[in-house]
Amino acid sequence: MSLESQLQKAHSIDVLFEDRRDAGRRLAARLMPFRDEAPAILALPRGGVPVGYEIARALAAPLDVIVVRKLGAPNEPELGIGAVVDGDSPLGVLNEETMRALGVSREYLDREVAAQLAEIHRRQSVYRSGRTRVPIAGRTAIIVDDGLATGSTMRAAIRSVRRADPARLVLAVPVAPADTLSELAKEVDETVCLATPEPFGAVGFFYRDFGQTTDDEVTYLLDVARRALDPHAQGDAGTE
Repeated sequence: MSLESQLQKAHSIDVLFEDRRDAGRRLAARLMPFRDEAPAILALPRGGVPVGYEIARALAAPLDVIVVRKLGAPNEPELGIGAVVDGDSPLGVLNEETMRALGVSREYLDREVAAQLAEIHRRQSVYRSGRTRVPIAGRTAIIVDDGLATGSTMRAAIRSVRRADPARLVLAVPVAPADTLSELAKEVDETVCLATPEPFGAVGFFYRDFGQTTDDEVTYLLDVARRALDPHAQGDAGTE
């Protein structure tokens, strides 16, 4: 059997979630013990936001985004050499071993970081629409995505949030490879994951609908979540 056939077979057998909202509702059920800790839900856009929205709604918690961008290798943008994350002082996490193996120059790295920071700033402007960040210091911060693969972007997000001094830092994802989850568990206080299937393949294999989440959907869900906590908040979104 060809590799493509094996992956197609794995996809047909191992579907765990209808879509990201379904994954979020099921993950929220596991996170209910945190409801009384006044948590803040921090989702990685775009795909993590529908998951985070369902968690924020179930826990009656504020929802915000933490924007992370992969740093792509020269001529191979899908191959990550690190990641950069938003924040008052943007944080970069580099894969030094991969950079050395590829001979990545400082000039290339500087250009790639600048390009990804520009995209981060664009997304921040679109998603927050001038709203301030949800405060994290002293509270339970729950970082959410729709799944993990290598974990490089999530690692950058975790380290950025840790600098904001949360009382507890929780990583919550619907699905992840066991080895990636084990490595990231060293950097957080607790992990919540619904499934660690093997072989893993890719995050999208475990969703029946894994269509791209748009900027408009991210903005809409952030507005709805905000208005659920503050009905007098200004915004274009209604209620669901």
